[in-house]
Amino acid sequence: MTERTCVGAIAGAFGVKGEVRLKSFCADPLAIADYAPLYTEDGKRAFDLTDLRAIKGGIGAYLSGVETKEEADALKGVSLWVDRDMLPHLPDDEFYHADLIGLTVVDTGGAVLGSVRAVQNYGAGDFLEITTAGESQPLLLPFTMAVVPTVDLTAGRIVADPPEDV
Repeated sequence: MTERTCVGAIAGAFGVKGEVRLKSFCADPLAIADYAPLYTEDGKRAFDLTDLRAIKGGIGAYLSGVETKEEADALKGVSLWVDRDMLPHLPDDEFYHADLIGLTVVDTGGAVLGSVRAVQNYGAGDFLEITTAGESQPLLLPFTMAVVPTVDLTAGRIVADPPEDV
């Protein structure tokens, strides 16, 4: 099976002619079209994108095979996936969120803090959401060089230096 990465989601219909509002997870939101065809998570449908444009709250686009407002509305909430080998290689200090999920997080002394459950962005930069043993609430660490000095994808671990108040 081909490995895929989520690059966006359909936020619903935009207008009455089958156009959709997309939320792009790409650094350049309009670059989502460069990775077409985009697949549903189950891989049963594939879409090409046309007529992309920035709109309030996302991107307006037409998806192949979607011709009515009702068809566009029915796709609300569907995530869009791309074959992993379509994505560009990143510099050593940049990472795809999907590559961080599941990595073990240790402190600078080597003690295990937990594992990365998600990467969140609440508007002030990325945070690693860490699942910790015996804790009901996840640990949120700013994903900065000061707090996360080492990400070793090969070893499957992240070294973190959490602030005192975390």
